[in-house]
Amino acid sequence: MIEKTTHKIHFSNADDLSKVEDNSVSLVVTSPPYPMIEMWDESFSRQNKDISKALEKGRPEHAFELMHKILDEIWQECSRVLCDGGVACINIGDATRTIDSKRDGKKFQLFSNHARIISSFVDLGFSNLPNIIWRKQTNAPNKFMGSGMYPPGAYVTLEHEFILVFRKGNKREFSAKEKQNRRESAYFWEERNNWFSDLWELKGTTQVLSENGARDRSGAFPFEVPYRLINMFSVKGDTVLDPFIGTGTTSLAAIASGRNSIGYELESEFSSTIEQTLLLESNLELINNTIRKRILNHKEFINQRIEEKGIESVKHYNEWFDFPVMTRQEKDLTLQFVENIQKTDDNLFGASYVQEALLDYQGSHSLFSQV
Repeated sequence: MIEKTTHKIHFSNADDLSKVEDNSVSLVVTSPPYPMIEMWDESFSRQNKDISKALEKGRPEHAFELMHKILDEIWQECSRVLCDGGVACINIGDATRTIDSKRDGKKFQLFSNHARIISSFVDLGFSNLPNIIWRKQTNAPNKFMGSGMYPPGAYVTLEHEFILVFRKGNKREFSAKEKQNRRESAYFWEERNNWFSDLWELKGTTQVLSENGARDRSGAFPFEVPYRLINMFSVKGDTVLDPFIGTGTTSLAAIASGRNSIGYELESEFSSTIEQTLLLESNLELINNTIRKRILNHKEFINQRIEEKGIESVKHYNEWFDFPVMTRQEKDLTLQFVENIQKTDDNLFGASYVQEALLDYQGSHSLFSQV
């Protein structure tokens, strides 16, 4: 059982993770700035003035490579702090852009960010595991870019991003204590079948609240993305690193999952937004509603399974929740509600967890009275 977790934020460039010990992180979950997307041009150019010069001179391929070299330094640091068997999950989208060049005029093309990042991690010795396509459905009526109905001047619309999955070294080995945490960190059978699909469609998923346009400036992903990844690729008590923490969504998902977290953010102006994300009462409700929904969804699944296939189709039992489960590996599964989240020091936060199962999931407990 997890009693408390800690969540530290550093406001500095993640190309130097010297405050994080070697092999101390079990999972990296992040969404970096996307090279060749205009909203991040200024951020990249502040770190290397040659990027803005390359863009001004109509040399997009050179600018693209310089941007990725900045990310390469961060991936190298992530490799150092990840434990053997640790996993890195990188949410990245490809970019399309029209560049005005004196030589070629206006030229539209794709910049394959996901392929470049795969190359970087493979060069660092990581194994590229099966990746996830996150299909971000658009409400736009036009399914193309470019000219109208005449071929060949229109272009396919990008409606997806990638979640790249890498493993450092061999499969992770667990100590005796970690093995117990691993058993408690199991997911439900039906969740596995959904989460481990290579296509995610998460339109309309819950967003963490933020203010002053910080979400738009950070490109923050919805809570469900890091929450799934953390539950899929780490165990309770692990430390999760996000070198581009932005509005703090990964740390909030780590709290919901009973993991510790470390976040790095280059822009110190995000400090108040991150604090809001972690301390807002509605986000505590978001966490506990997410946990409650998982439990109720499982109960509904089991009831439907028994109705359709009979009680003999469900052979195992979880005593913590006092309900049936599909497999032996779910018998020790526990989901703990979060009691409170507090700021304990400068840029340091702590979360504490309810130590009983709270079998009345309908909201009679004071924490869930508004559910």
